[in-house]
Amino acid sequence: MAEVGGEERAGASSATVFISYASQDKGAAGAVVGALEGAGLKCWIAPRDVVPGALYADEIIRAIDEATVLVLVLSQHAVTSAHVGKEIERASSKRRRIIAVRTDSAALPRAFEYFLSESQWIDVGAGGIESAAAKLAEAVHRYLAPGSATEPAAAPAAHTLHYLAATRRWRRMVIGSAAVVAMALAYLIIDKFWLAKHVRAEQPTSAATPTATISDKSIAVLPFADMSEKHDQEYFGDGMAEQILDVLAKLPGLTVIGRTSSFQFKGKNEDLRTIGTKLNAAYVLEGSVRNSGDQVRITAQLIDTRTGAHKWSETYDRPIGDVLKLQDAIAATVVRELQLTVASDEPSSQGTVKNAEAYELYLRGRHAWDRIDREGFDDAVTLFQHALERDPTFADAAAELAHTYIDQVLVGSLAPVAGFAQARRAATKALKLSPDNVAAHVYMAWIHFMHDWDWAGAERELRLAATLAPGNARVLSSEARLSAALGRLDDAIRQNKSALERDPLNADLLQDQSGIQDLRGYSREAEAAMRRALDIRPTYAYGHYNMGFIFLKRGDRAGALREMQQETIDDGKQHGLALVYYALGRKAAADALLATLEKEQADGNALEVAQVYAFRSQKDEAMHWLERAYAQKDPWLFQIKGDWLMSGLKTDPRFKAFLRKMNLPE
Repeated sequence: MAEVGGEERAGASSATVFISYASQDKGAAGAVVGALEGAGLKCWIAPRDVVPGALYADEIIRAIDEATVLVLVLSQHAVTSAHVGKEIERASSKRRRIIAVRTDSAALPRAFEYFLSESQWIDVGAGGIESAAAKLAEAVHRYLAPGSATEPAAAPAAHTLHYLAATRRWRRMVIGSAAVVAMALAYLIIDKFWLAKHVRAEQPTSAATPTATISDKSIAVLPFADMSEKHDQEYFGDGMAEQILDVLAKLPGLTVIGRTSSFQFKGKNEDLRTIGTKLNAAYVLEGSVRNSGDQVRITAQLIDTRTGAHKWSETYDRPIGDVLKLQDAIAATVVRELQLTVASDEPSSQGTVKNAEAYELYLRGRHAWDRIDREGFDDAVTLFQHALERDPTFADAAAELAHTYIDQVLVGSLAPVAGFAQARRAATKALKLSPDNVAAHVYMAWIHFMHDWDWAGAERELRLAATLAPGNARVLSSEARLSAALGRLDDAIRQNKSALERDPLNADLLQDQSGIQDLRGYSREAEAAMRRALDIRPTYAYGHYNMGFIFLKRGDRAGALREMQQETIDDGKQHGLALVYYALGRKAAADALLATLEKEQADGNALEVAQVYAFRSQKDEAMHWLERAYAQKDPWLFQIKGDWLMSGLKTDPRFKAFLRKMNLPE
């Protein structure tokens, strides 16, 4: 082992755990080492009284690469330490497990938030560092145990926001992209309260988890590791992987696993054969990037997940302006290695980067967007705008600008009318520059059915997108949302299941699956899909609300109450309990929560209040708040036709007239 700040007692190659700490936290690091060694674990810890870049860095890199777990002693000192920052970036790039022992309440910089977003956290509480270190030893042993599936504990509140569960059930969830920004990362939502009759049952496995046989023509593209000298090019590695995924996703003969599922393995030390099994992918493409000035070095390798054998590997050194050609070259090699037949000679993206600075701004914009919060969206808008200033012909930047404007509406940063107007201008520009831009067609479809209530226009755009990218998970999921909103439930379930085959670990798609099954009246299947989503992402925002709603529709009020009380998002808990308390006859409590909702949601979420009133059979009040939502151009009204909470209004002439205003059949 090693003593803190000094003599090595075991070589790095024999270590199981690497300890990262700031020099001021030497005592805490010593307690951590003592607990881990006492539990029979091998540790490696480096001296801290050196400057970054000294010769000992080679040994640190070797130690991190060969360790299984990085334990971070996290404090105010650590977040400002150049040593610690480099070490956690290295561990993340090598997919090492990171477990943090948090010794104080220091605010994390954004870079740390990103790398630690999937970490397990152990807080030093009243028991002190020794108690926390003992818990740490148990956590490391659980992770190292054969067959362990230990999930990370919830991170601090700063990173508990989950992308598609930013608000409630299948409403008010941020829409994203996963083949151009991430082309399968973000999906539209299914109606939160769809009306469906309980009829025959299906097998839960068919609703919750796809069981497709692994196709020999299937591939997952993992994030490319950042190997640059300063370890500040992660955005470039992610962007490289995403755009190769985008190119491959356009090939009809190849099943490409969605970005959301593939990127779940970022920063994790999973065996590639295990990854292939979990993703239903016969091959994995992984690599690394090193960007220096106007030159880029990219290494890529194709691995058969069934045997672990390397099928192909190559290293490229090119000017930054050739990066898109390089992506195309890698994609073309994959096509040849998998013996695919394509319509054209080679798959291609957009050719060459016309302005290297614009391309870098674009990639940084996508990276900012990936933070999935208001500040991230604000930064992304600015970066995409700057990219377009440098290169006014950059269609992808215009498309992602449209995407981010929509997201800003959904999180409340922009009013619907102004936000969708800006999104429309950006999407129109993208399509004028590149009529075959898949993302721009999908974003225009979202504008049509979320803001214009132009169902035919939305369907036309999605049909074009499907033609351009057949089998793309994000396009399929968008088609499913539109089908469900229009009541075409058989189409919706088929489309969403196809999307899940291509993105099997996407908790958001499973939530969508739950919503569709709920609409169809298959309560058990809806529950199974939602439980699977929670298995994948235990801290899924609004996950317990969704489960509680299923129980409420089923008539299981006790189960509904139990789930709503477990919901961690205040807005979801308030809305859910307002419904459950009323169903339980606890009128005073229900009235109090409804009053709170009226006060807090009047200006931006009147639909939510209308739903509660409709559930309580107070039709006049429900219609008043529904008309208010219409005046606000609430983007989630497109789901109103199947809203289960509105069941009591279905025969009301005013509600029928309301549907006609939205161009929906009664």
